[in-house]
Amino acid sequence: MLPAEMVGGVSAARAANLEVTGEALSTFVKRVDSALRNLEGSAGDPTRIGAQRIKPSSLNSGSAAAFPEAHALYLQYNRVHEELTSLSKTLHLQIEAIGIAVRGAYVGFDNLEEEQRRRFQLIQTQLKQIEGAGGGKQRTESAVSGGL
Repeated sequence: MLPAEMVGGVSAARAANLEVTGEALSTFVKRVDSALRNLEGSAGDPTRIGAQRIKPSSLNSGSAAAFPEAHALYLQYNRVHEELTSLSKTLHLQIEAIGIAVRGAYVGFDNLEEEQRRRFQLIQTQLKQIEGAGGGKQRTESAVSGGL
């Protein structure tokens, strides 16, 4: 049972501290938009990361059996590359969703443009799919460092 001075699991004093002004939200939206633009223009952009692939023949001119260490390196590179691509895409989507959510907090979610509401829902769906594809679990350190 919550104490009487608690509202929604937060004390009244803390709830008052959580209230923000429109100016503070606008400043935060600008910072989120700037972070998103910086990500899109950097080497961390999901499209740029996705394009950085190598071929098995880059490390091994023969069969995998002829030089198994090179093949293992290739497999690890591809695994890490896929993880980085997924992380970059997730980061991009989350930053975009934060920007829409902050705008919604400022003007009210019902007052957002229909396209922004649709985009927010699409982002949520994509993030759930990405999480589901990864099993929804974080890897343990032993699972990440295993392999080579």
